[in-house]
Amino acid sequence: MSLGDVSGRLAGKVAIVSGAGQTPGENIGNGRAIALLFARAGASVLCVDREEARASETVAEIEGEGGVATSCHADITKMGDASRIVQECLDAFGRVDILVNNVGIGGNGDGPAHKLTEDAFDRIMRVNLKGAWLVTKAVLPSLREQQGGAIVNISSLASVGGGFQMAYEVSKAAMNRMTQSVAMSGASRGVRCNAITPGLMDTPMAVGGIAAARGISEQALREERSKSVPMKFMGTGWDTAHAALFLASDEARFITGAILPVDGGGSVRVG
Repeated sequence: MSLGDVSGRLAGKVAIVSGAGQTPGENIGNGRAIALLFARAGASVLCVDREEARASETVAEIEGEGGVATSCHADITKMGDASRIVQECLDAFGRVDILVNNVGIGGNGDGPAHKLTEDAFDRIMRVNLKGAWLVTKAVLPSLREQQGGAIVNISSLASVGGGFQMAYEVSKAAMNRMTQSVAMSGASRGVRCNAITPGLMDTPMAVGGIAAARGISEQALREERSKSVPMKFMGTGWDTAHAALFLASDEARFITGAILPVDGGGSVRVG
């Protein structure tokens, strides 16, 4: 459950959240938490996911709380789909004010440079970097025309540390640079762009996927990962969501090009 009353912080705003569904699991994922929190803050939310049923589940949760949302089934790695996402948002709500690029994948052939496969490199870069750029490209004309808007990219602590998932690390490091490039080119038009770098998080994709790959229990993995965080506990999707809410809101109106760590001190140790 998220903490605190956020009502009104995004009143009248319209947000697109990609990856708003989530991998099935015990806890909430970043995308669903962001979509739910934005709706609680007063935004109308377009919930985008390549798994239509998962996006619909998020919409149902939002509507069950009295919020406003609609789902969009799309593949962000296709320019046509990226353009359609924005058009569906405009058709449903009449405008768009916020974009959260939350889609990200790893694994399945990723690894250090001498083990990383070409297929994994191409796939991860296409989804994590190109996909985020395509949706950003599609939404920018509307934001620039209305002289305002906020883009929040969900990057990763892996963008500044690691060494064993080269494709994932490079894709997220590139997302950080893309964030700053979009921030500079959009600043004079009132378009802000910031990124969040979550550290070790207790989300279904992270914990469930890694535990299954390693053949250990999720609880054992949670304990192991928590010990490696300087604060000695993992974050959750709600921690990412609250950071995204701040960066998307008018409270952050003078913040652009920022790379915000949400990592329990992980990046301090790396630095």
